[in-house]
Amino acid sequence: MILFISGPEIGFIIFIVVLLFGADKIPDFARNLGKGINNIKHATNEIKQEINNSKDTIDKNSDISNQVKSEIDKVKSEIDSVTGSVKRDL
Repeated sequence: MILFISGPEIGFIIFIVVLLFGADKIPDFARNLGKGINNIKHATNEIKQEINNSKDTIDKNSDISNQVKSEIDKVKSEIDSVTGSVKRDL
C-alpha cells in the first residue's frame, strides 16, 4: 500500500495518464524523469564528497594546530625553567 492507494486506483491513474499524454509520449516522459533523478543523485554525491573533503581539511588543520600548541607548551616550559632560577635568586 503506497500512500493509501490501492491497485485499482493506480490502474485508473495510469489510464488517465495515457489519455492525457498519449502512449507515444509516456516513454519520453519516463526517460526524462529518470535523467532528472540521476542528475539529483549525482549532485547529492558531489555535495557529500565536498563535505567529506572539507572535513578532511579541517582534520588536517587541527593536527597542525595541535602540533603548534605542543611546541608552544614546550617553549613555555623551557622559559619557566630558566626564569624560575632567576626568580629564586632575586
